[in-house]
Amino acid sequence: MASGGSMVSVLSTCPTTLLLWVLAGITACLLLKGVMRLTWGDSHPPSYPPLPCLPSLPLLGSLLSLTGDQPPHLRFTELGHRYGPLYALYLGPHYTVVVNTFRHAREVLLQRGKEFAGRPKMLTTELLTRGGKDIAFSDYSPLWKTHRRLVHNSFTLFGEGTTKLQRIVLEAVEDLCCDLQANREKAIDPEPPLMRAVTNVVCTLVFSSTYQPGDPELTSVMEYNDGIVQTIARGGLVDIFPWLRFLPNRTLTTLKECIAVRDQLLSKKLEEHKVSLIGGEPRDLLDALLQGQTRIKHNQGSGVRDQGLGAEQEEEEEGISDDHVLMTAAEAFGAGVETTSTTLLWVLAFLLHHPQVQERVQKELDEVVGCGRSPDVSDRPHLPYLDSVINEVMRIRPVSPVLIPHTALTHSSIGGHSICKGSRVLVNMWAIHHDPEHWDQPEDFRPERFLDDKGQRFTPSCFMPFGAGPRVCVGESLARLELFLFVSGLLQRFSFGPAPGVSLPDLEGRLGVVLQPLRYTLTVTPRAGWE
Repeated sequence: MASGGSMVSVLSTCPTTLLLWVLAGITACLLLKGVMRLTWGDSHPPSYPPLPCLPSLPLLGSLLSLTGDQPPHLRFTELGHRYGPLYALYLGPHYTVVVNTFRHAREVLLQRGKEFAGRPKMLTTELLTRGGKDIAFSDYSPLWKTHRRLVHNSFTLFGEGTTKLQRIVLEAVEDLCCDLQANREKAIDPEPPLMRAVTNVVCTLVFSSTYQPGDPELTSVMEYNDGIVQTIARGGLVDIFPWLRFLPNRTLTTLKECIAVRDQLLSKKLEEHKVSLIGGEPRDLLDALLQGQTRIKHNQGSGVRDQGLGAEQEEEEEGISDDHVLMTAAEAFGAGVETTSTTLLWVLAFLLHHPQVQERVQKELDEVVGCGRSPDVSDRPHLPYLDSVINEVMRIRPVSPVLIPHTALTHSSIGGHSICKGSRVLVNMWAIHHDPEHWDQPEDFRPERFLDDKGQRFTPSCFMPFGAGPRVCVGESLARLELFLFVSGLLQRFSFGPAPGVSLPDLEGRLGVVLQPLRYTLTVTPRAGWE
């Protein structure tokens, strides 16, 4: 569940000083190159028939049409009403197609998923991932497929329904409930305890460390992760104009400092795991990744092929390095903590606005689970309304309202328009999840959308909170299980209400790396039997 990142967030956060530097640089380039064109693509149109395209200027592209107070997902949606559901723009020199409908998103993500599975190279993500050694931001390649397969196989050891993952999450839920119990009937900000709980899940899952509040290492993890998130969220014209990295840039400096702290901690954990690694069942994700790395190297050296791999195996199995292992662990924090904790904050915010929904979920929990035990994954099929509430929150407030940019790996097409190799594609999930063609009164919070006539779970095909196709979020099943166990565990034990004298949470949200609610307070009241 990763958002479009700094290339997209820059559209709503262009600092005036940097924009002046950009304009100065453009002027210099125009003088040096003698550029006289006022529009792009007059000799080689990037799409045919030509797509409607925002006005653009040399080098600057369409950025002047995109500045303003609106976050990108809303601006892209609004522009779709003017230019149509499929249109183009230039982010600096980069030709970019904006997709606002499920029909076109299905082409990009599923029907031609491999053709659009590339990723653009951006300076901040290159720094963040040691040159694309991760899964989310790395370009599509045989090596990427091997890396993703390794990560997927490692995740299945902790996948939905496994005792190990349930134990990890339920322990975090228990600690969170104890934290909330100690603050019952008080007005509290739910973000810090939720963030700690989800961070602890990821720390335990990745390297078997569980922390108490205030632990220096936990504090370090949360601080560096927040620092990375905040610096990426501030956007960076440097991702559109890489030459800006040679100018003073405090945001880029802060990002590098946070990455250094992150890498020092994760490298320490990796070395500890290498020393203590034994055969048999892995203790955590790092163990599973190291075992998979060893197996790949052994097969590569002995000429043994992994079952199911084709003729590309030799190329695919090259280069799964320690950097790939480290960046996988880092991505678990960057994606797993922020997206899950933010979704939980949205759940509570919407329940404060809709107390009748909270009561219906609790009634369902009382009938199915009772108060003698904690909910577990086996209860999920019998709690369809709770599941529908989580889905409706992910629909109405997708934490990744614009997916990470895709690039065309070959000449392809969208909606009958040819798309040149190298073109970038932005899938506006916000527009898709708020499209009245597929969602009746899309601005209304209605969990019943995800129930059929018999009250059982129903998932429309246009609901894609984790993306789809070759680039679907590799941690989807883990995220869904976490959300289910946290929401069910919290609502089994507590009722959440507005803090006295304080307005209900603002539901507009603010866009950083993810779309998060503004900070709010609530009261926590233990339910009968849980006092």
